[in-house]
Amino acid sequence: MNREEAFNLIDKKNRTQLFTRADEKRKKQVGDTVTYVVNRNINFTTKCNINCSFCFFSEDNKKTLEVETVLGKIEESKKKYGITEVCLQGGINPELDREYYFELIERINEDFDIHIHAFSPQEIFHISDGSVEKTIQQLKKKGLDSVPGTAAEILNDEVRSQICSKKLSTKQWVDLIKKAHNNGLRSTATIMYGHVESWEDRIDHLFKIKKIQNQTNGFTEFIPLPFVNKKGKKTTSFLEDLKMLSISRIILGDFIKNIQASWVKLGVKNALESFYFGVNDFGGTLIEENITKKEDREKLLPEEMSRFIRKSGRIPKQRNTLYEEV
Repeated sequence: MNREEAFNLIDKKNRTQLFTRADEKRKKQVGDTVTYVVNRNINFTTKCNINCSFCFFSEDNKKTLEVETVLGKIEESKKKYGITEVCLQGGINPELDREYYFELIERINEDFDIHIHAFSPQEIFHISDGSVEKTIQQLKKKGLDSVPGTAAEILNDEVRSQICSKKLSTKQWVDLIKKAHNNGLRSTATIMYGHVESWEDRIDHLFKIKKIQNQTNGFTEFIPLPFVNKKGKKTTSFLEDLKMLSISRIILGDFIKNIQASWVKLGVKNALESFYFGVNDFGGTLIEENITKKEDREKLLPEEMSRFIRKSGRIPKQRNTLYEEV
């Protein structure tokens, strides 16, 4: 599918073709299994000098966790929930030097048998100290296993100037994620939509992700993230969310076979319904998440995820970060 065909499919008033095609591709590419990962998200610092319009770090009590505190959270979650992944993301805190990041990864790697999924491209750029590739190599050597593909928002600099002007540019994000892939670190891929961008911007973003995947084969999944405003409300309709998920499956499914619904952003009920619109992954248990102000749940237990998936008529399967069966 090229860009023009994608635009035409989105613009059609009869959405049956879009939704049916997405569901058919999902079934052909991944079957009726819906995967999930048992993980814990830890926001190790909520101090941030970027102040993006969609993030609540700037409103929360500003704090930075000691390394020992992070280790305690992981130990607790392994014992209580059996997590297989820890996801570490934080604000861009000018008070933290790069040695904190290195020590954090090194200590987790020494103390736990767990997949370390950590540091967005923005965070790696922040601590790169003049060499992004060298920093990636150092992080990997200390135990980093994979990278969240966040901070992508919309890969269009005009849009970025309006919603996250202090973040790295489109080119910087693309170059960094390709360096991570080429150094053996796989990543997720994301889009944040529903703010000032157009459908053309969204489609272009998907094709940029597709191009990177063709070059590196480093993305494990694609996660559309609807914008949530300062009142904690999603600005898109669920119909628009379903269109975004469906077109993501159609454009990317042959290259990135896992399309994830973010239950934190969509809400659990809507995320479950999205399984019939191209989605095959339910995300993670998370346990903790502070970027979005929510009125919905903050965590799901592993047994709940499995039960919800079965109730939706799909086959649940626990996975690890790299989509290997657990």
